[in-house]
Amino acid sequence: MARPFASAFCQPRGFLVNPAYKTPPVPAPRRVAGTLRLRTRTSEPPKQTASHVGDRPEEAPVLVRLSKVMAERGLCSRREADRLIERGWVFVEGRQITELGTRIDPAARITLSPAARRQQAARLTVLLHKPVGYVSGQPEPGYPPAAALITADRQFDRGIAPPAPAGRLKGLAPAGRLDIDSTGLLVLTQDGRLARQLIGEDAQVDKEYLVRVEGRLSAEGLALLNHGLELDGRKLRPAKVEWANPDQLRFVLREGRKRQIRRMCELVGLKVVGLKRVRIGRVRLGNLPLGQWRYLRADERF
Repeated sequence: MARPFASAFCQPRGFLVNPAYKTPPVPAPRRVAGTLRLRTRTSEPPKQTASHVGDRPEEAPVLVRLSKVMAERGLCSRREADRLIERGWVFVEGRQITELGTRIDPAARITLSPAARRQQAARLTVLLHKPVGYVSGQPEPGYPPAAALITADRQFDRGIAPPAPAGRLKGLAPAGRLDIDSTGLLVLTQDGRLARQLIGEDAQVDKEYLVRVEGRLSAEGLALLNHGLELDGRKLRPAKVEWANPDQLRFVLREGRKRQIRRMCELVGLKVVGLKRVRIGRVRLGNLPLGQWRYLRADERF
């Protein structure tokens, strides 16, 4: 019997026949240990689907000292916050905190106990008409602190407000500065929240001054006083400066750098010969006599 002709249908073992004769042979399945396994090209990794995009675990919040968060929210000063924490008067998300240095989520809910709120409500704030020769902050050689003037015999509103017990006037701190050679309204308070409102970095309370000057001021110089000057390499915030009378300027500022008004005037060729602060926010000096003080009334707000 003649040997059959080797046709296209007679392929070597291990390959499948492709009837179209147009594509290369496809590897046949191989049995390994009773399991059918196909030889295939290495597949590409699965593409990321929309459901996976951005599916990263949320980062944990950066924890911040509780006292700092309380001060930033205007609840009290950092020092006062530590005192309240030590007494167990501070609660974070309903949990009592007594350990100093505790760190929390900055967005956490903070509440104060009724005792803490009563104590804060009892904090005193007084208004002083500071004379020349007194420093608003720490005493300097030859210059007493303005707080030394807060005594019972210098209380202006004794006929309206109750006399000030000597013990209650302790712990008053100036909320802002007023130079030794300047006079006018100075706020002293036991309330850290109020101090932050008046002198914090983000304070938005206007302060008005009447400034007697010597020298000639051009229109360009007046414009610079309103906006465009720098002190110590830092630009000043915009101010409102105008003539109050022929020898006196009115300044309205929202910042209080050291000797700011005097230095501003020097930059435009003026010499300050008198400076008096007459208003802080909505509270005016009014008829408060020089060297005397009165309580901030309950109906007054800065």
